Amino acid sequence: MIKPINYQKDTQAWIAQVWLSFIISVCATTWGITYLPVDNWIKGCLGMGYLYSLSSAFTLAKTVRDNQEAERLTARIDEARVEKILAEHHPLK
Repeated sequence: MIKPINYQKDTQAWIAQVWLSFIISVCATTWGITYLPVDNWIKGCLGMGYLYSLSSAFTLAKTVRDNQEAERLTARIDEARVEKILAEHHPLK
């Protein structure tokens, strides 16, 4: 018998807080770079570095999530195989 999967479900308040903090941080950093009292080429360099860091953070988060999901799926498949083997080789049959 395969056990049901318990998925973790985030609340709407948590999702709203995560998105709000993301938007505020992106806007604040963009504003800070825009109004920094330096030449435009330095602002451009800081902006490119900021965008690279932001895209790297998204890539890292996706990679970690994908690896965790793959481990969970592998564990479920292994558990189902063990249960099948145990059911097929039951000593009282």
